[in-house]
Amino acid sequence: QVQLVESGGGSVQAGSSLRLSCAVSGLAPSSRYQVGWFRQAPGLGRQFVARISWSGGSTSYSDSVKDRFTISKDGIKNTVYLQMNSLKPEDTAMYFCAAATMGGTYDCWGQGSQVTVSS
Repeated sequence: QVQLVESGGGSVQAGSSLRLSCAVSGLAPSSRYQVGWFRQAPGLGRQFVARISWSGGSTSYSDSVKDRFTISKDGIKNTVYLQMNSLKPEDTAMYFCAAATMGGTYDCWGQGSQVTVSS
């Protein structure tokens, strides 16, 4: 059973950086899974932010973050990171990590970590 636990959120000023962590359990190193980060602001739907292949490390990003955020994976710690630089007030949201089989739907979610960016 795949489990994910986020940490690292907080309140920062615009232009600052934060790093979110997603501790993943239940995935073997060769598992054909992808781990993604999503965010949801109050009153809005859940938005894709970035994803990484669990076995190969390929990545993709939404256009709104691709020049500022970096997703990475530590295979030893079984943790996926989201490094967020040059944060903007519009990045304020609850951030979730989730797991899906390659080509499948994200069906396993963490509890979320709040990021608040003030101007």
